[in-house]
Amino acid sequence: MSELINNREHRQKILKELITDLHKGKTVEEVKARFENLIQGISTSEISEMEQALIREGMPVEEIQGLCDVHAAVFKGSIEEIHSPQNEEDVPGHPVHTFKLENRELEQLIDGKILPGLEIISSSYSTENLNKLQGYFEILWEIDKHYSRKENLVFPIMEKHGITAPPKVMWGVDDEIRDAIKETRRLLASDTSSKELALQKGKEVATRIPEMIFKEENILFPMVIETFSKEEWVQIAEASEEIGYCLIEPQGVWKPVREKMEQNKTGKEKNQGEGPIKNGYVEFDAGLLVPEEINALLNTLPLDITFVGKDGTVKYFTQGKERIFARAKTVLGRKVENCHPPASVHVVEKIVEELKSGRKDHEDFWIKMGDMFVYIRYFAVRNAEGEYLGIMEVTQNIKPLQEITGEKRLMSE
Repeated sequence: MSELINNREHRQKILKELITDLHKGKTVEEVKARFENLIQGISTSEISEMEQALIREGMPVEEIQGLCDVHAAVFKGSIEEIHSPQNEEDVPGHPVHTFKLENRELEQLIDGKILPGLEIISSSYSTENLNKLQGYFEILWEIDKHYSRKENLVFPIMEKHGITAPPKVMWGVDDEIRDAIKETRRLLASDTSSKELALQKGKEVATRIPEMIFKEENILFPMVIETFSKEEWVQIAEASEEIGYCLIEPQGVWKPVREKMEQNKTGKEKNQGEGPIKNGYVEFDAGLLVPEEINALLNTLPLDITFVGKDGTVKYFTQGKERIFARAKTVLGRKVENCHPPASVHVVEKIVEELKSGRKDHEDFWIKMGDMFVYIRYFAVRNAEGEYLGIMEVTQNIKPLQEITGEKRLMSE
């Protein structure tokens, strides 16, 4: 046993040194051989455990992200030896099957449209060719739905199983790809920007997306297929529609045996009427409502509300018609810091600290999102005695309000 522990500690030390080398500027090729020797005979899940241990020691997630490319470089070509084939992902409608279909479409878009378009522009610039390339990159932005489903549906369940480092690292890389796509679109649309820079950024995008596809299909998906239950995959499948799909729709509806889930559902129905509900009503400071009225009332509000309990986990969110940010039921019970990209986690933690401590009662932000002007407000929720209960996030598109002028005293026709 002591030999095993010592060996693990040695690997941890070497992994730390490799990440430090990458942080200092060494290339993937320079550390690849040493990393390959380090992981000889161990699985990707063990590597994930080592990465998680480094995060617990205080190493920034951004530094571990650099190791992501080394993973792909080492495992490419020999990944089949690490993971045995899985059947679940081959079933039409299964979330992994849909993710892979999207990846094939993305590959076709990149190989068949974007890369040739970049070559044409570099050798034969014209407004017509530029417009075509801009259109291809607009279509490519559909990848945001692919990444959003991964981050909002798959990552929360990974975290529930104790797999926390890979989601943080991969989310960071996803955001880098998103930023590169946005920057490419901006450069291509600008009359004053350097077209050489636009082409350079476009080629970066066309390289990084296939790299992420490889990491998903050979590292992420095998890991979660081994870990998730059928009930968890059903949750992901049912919540996917709300976020949307990238370039394609699922090829079927995946329905595993759901006896256990139906039993759980029946049990919940039997428990209705217990707890704070008296004679079917919930008593408020000013009035009584039945649960159906409460749910409908909150979902009718012209804004999004999310409530994070005092333990830091997401407990509730409204499901109105006009949603601004994607919310899936898999986020319920998830730590709020894991619901945001790694680059903004420190901001979230600061907000929680300020509101929980009582130094502030609310914090406001406003951002432009396409045609919307989004107003985001965070409020500390306290009971009558001033005890902290959690945080309420209120999100609203206020652009229609900003455009109101004059008066309106009559009903619309």
